[in-house]
Amino acid sequence: VSDADWSRLDAADAIIFGSPTYMGMVSWQFKKFADATSKRWFSSAWKDKVAGGFTISASPSGDKLSTIQYFITLAMQNGMIWVGQPALNDGTVNRLGSNSGLMAQVGPTSPASDIPQGDLDTAQAYGQRVAEVAEKLRG
Repeated sequence: VSDADWSRLDAADAIIFGSPTYMGMVSWQFKKFADATSKRWFSSAWKDKVAGGFTISASPSGDKLSTIQYFITLAMQNGMIWVGQPALNDGTVNRLGSNSGLMAQVGPTSPASDIPQGDLDTAQAYGQRVAEVAEKLRG
C-alpha cells in the first residue's frame, strides 16, 4: 500500500475490507495489509470510521464466516463502527444468508463473470448501506 493509498484510506468516511477466503481465513496479502494498520491503531486514526467487509470462496460455506469475523476484529481493534448486511435471504439476494458482512461464492476455476447476479446485487446493496451509514454519522 502506497503512502497515497494510506492517505486516501485515512481520509475516507468508510472502509470496506475485502479478501477471498483461502484455507479458512483471509489471504496472506490481506493479512499483510491488516498488520500494517497497526500504525493507525497507535494513533487511533480510524476511530469512529465506518467499516464493512466482503469475501468470496469456491464453496457455499468455505469458512467465509471466519474471514468476516477477522474483518470485524480488525475493525474493533481500530475503534471502527461495523455495518452488518441486513438483506434477507430470498434465494437470490443474500442467498448465502450472511448478516455479518457480504459473502459471495463462485467455482474455483470460474471467471469473475460467473459470480451469480444475486451476489452482485447483494454487494451493491451492501455498499450502498455502508455509504448511507457513513453519511448519517458524518452528519
